[in-house]
Amino acid sequence: MTTRDPKSLIRIARSEAPETQPEPLDLGARVRELRKARDWTLEQAANQAGLARSTLSKIENGQMSPTYEALKKLAVGLEISVPQLFTPPQRDQVNGRMAVTRMDEGAAHATATYEHELLAETLTKKQMLPYRARVRARSMDEFDGWVRHDGEEFLYVLTGVIRLYTEFYEPVEMRRGDSAYYDATMGHNVVSVSDEDASILWVTSLT
Repeated sequence: MTTRDPKSLIRIARSEAPETQPEPLDLGARVRELRKARDWTLEQAANQAGLARSTLSKIENGQMSPTYEALKKLAVGLEISVPQLFTPPQRDQVNGRMAVTRMDEGAAHATATYEHELLAETLTKKQMLPYRARVRARSMDEFDGWVRHDGEEFLYVLTGVIRLYTEFYEPVEMRRGDSAYYDATMGHNVVSVSDEDASILWVTSLT
């Protein structure tokens, strides 16, 4: 076992992600793709959006930059939100990635307050970091201040009873089957208030 705190585990997982620059979006091509996905002609799409056919044609061919009002009309006609006009489509390729972690076969990392078991560790470039934790701490005094890091976090109580302390809320006692979802930049710590060490499932976003 190595000794690492939750922040370092998250930092290691994030370091696996590639630093890629998003491709510039061709708005005209995006509008054409959305129109064709609905099997609409230029005339039909223009009518749906309340725009002139010639205006829509110019937008699709990159011959004019639409005003915000025109963008709103396009979004309404295509039944999407304005931001979705600028969201690149998902790749056709299906990755089909999967990792199975058998009971007690996750990578173990211990800290003074938790015993972490990393799940799906063989899967690189993850968008989430799932791990099971045995909560050994019984008091906030055992922590060296708040734990806080980027992203959002989901907590699910597997066994025992815990108390979730957060920077901006009153402590919450949670039992088996209870869950919490919170902004991880807010300070947070968990202690076990049952006789035995509690166990929880944590899932932290990495993007």
